[in-house]
Amino acid sequence: MTPLVSMVGVTKRFGPITAVEDVSLSLMPGRVHALMGENGAGKSTLMKVLAGVLKPTEGKIEIGSQPVRFDDPRQALAAGISTVFQELSLLPNLSIAENMFLGKELTGRFGGLDQREMHRRTRDALNELGMTLDPDTLVSELSISERQFVEIARGIKADAQVFVLDEPTAALNAADVEILNQQIQKLTDAGKAVVYISHRMDEIFQVCDDVTVMKDGKLVATHNLKDLTPDSLIALMVGRELQDLFPPGSDQIGKSCLSCRNLVLTPDADPISFDLHKGEILGLSGLEGQGQQEIARSLLGQHAPLSGELRINEHALSLPIPKSSGVRKLQSLRVGFVPEDRKEEGLLLSAPIRENIGISLQAARPGYRFVAKLASLVDKTMQNLNVKAPNSAVPVASLSGGNQQKVLLGRYLAADMDILIIEEPTRGVDIGAKAEIYRLLRALANQGKAILVLSRETIELIGLCDRLLVIHDQKIAKEMPAATATEHAILDAALNS
Repeated sequence: MTPLVSMVGVTKRFGPITAVEDVSLSLMPGRVHALMGENGAGKSTLMKVLAGVLKPTEGKIEIGSQPVRFDDPRQALAAGISTVFQELSLLPNLSIAENMFLGKELTGRFGGLDQREMHRRTRDALNELGMTLDPDTLVSELSISERQFVEIARGIKADAQVFVLDEPTAALNAADVEILNQQIQKLTDAGKAVVYISHRMDEIFQVCDDVTVMKDGKLVATHNLKDLTPDSLIALMVGRELQDLFPPGSDQIGKSCLSCRNLVLTPDADPISFDLHKGEILGLSGLEGQGQQEIARSLLGQHAPLSGELRINEHALSLPIPKSSGVRKLQSLRVGFVPEDRKEEGLLLSAPIRENIGISLQAARPGYRFVAKLASLVDKTMQNLNVKAPNSAVPVASLSGGNQQKVLLGRYLAADMDILIIEEPTRGVDIGAKAEIYRLLRALANQGKAILVLSRETIELIGLCDRLLVIHDQKIAKEMPAATATEHAILDAALNS
């Protein structure tokens, strides 16, 4: 069978730095090809060469058996290659329809924009993905998952032969993932090729047919996934097995430092009560959208429950907490919040690392009083977290996803918070960086810190946490120790509560 697209001996250098070295990749019709490796392995650079964003230093791209050269992404798209990068490219001040047709607007008989036809095609593309959004809606008004689907819809609606999906499900819930999988199946049934980049093992083995592993810019191996297991695939990527990712749990849980009592999220919801202890990592588990995020954000004023009481050590608070002052109030009680969307809610992307890490300290201190001390503390935090950057002056936007997440965690490590509430601690992070983040969180717990974690990855919660609360229909369906929990037991509790 002839590949739809082949990359032959591709090398990409940036000055003296070699980002990709002599990598070959063949994309076959009707197959989903996973591209895996740690952040910095060269995956995104390779795909940017394929998409026409970057020009290869050496090597070539062939469509069929004919060499092609792309000077920009439009030429790649015109040649049949559609790419949805992990970094969303939607413009928030434009509508969905305007984003869908940006750079290729439709015109009517007299040369004006054909708004009606663009709206119709946009609505059809969204409906095909199971979405009923108004094409006139501004992208800034969409949730992160809705933005992700609009990005995917824009790529899938292009009449292309090869579709590159870079972390397409990072912000999608289980129902949305199923819709996406159906669309991928339609594409392969039509003889298209799909490149699928993800750090989620379950997705790779569920969706993909083949896998290519990269490390340090070089090709490690290409295999049929039927010949691999999750453990053997991880070993190819990072040289260690799945069970080695998680450090041992704690055997010294202290007294309660956060106590939530009679939290009522909606008029028909049962009251929720739980405690978080010093030295403990507590996970909120269960099916997607059952109230886990609302519970966590109620503790910070980012969600308004009907009622409840919260005690942080000796400080009592009534719920709801005002949204305008909630996060700052909790920070004054030594509680830090790491949101799921680190780019929209957590980090100042254009600011340097030192400002992103030091912002919590500066907020609690007057003026410029501790600048010198702050600089050394930021450097120490970067060293402790193994943040891969030349120095603290580098903009956060230039870092990989794993290093951005470390910087966000470092903000609260530097501020010496006693309690952390973390949404999706390793979202969009590669396997190697995940292991580093797991070790960091466990080290904090071993120091007596308390951590509340939300994650869509059940294996992550089981491996990372000491105790799990299974949430169903905005109530605690079951509590279980993580050491004896299984995916089956959690699903059983979530479905049969």
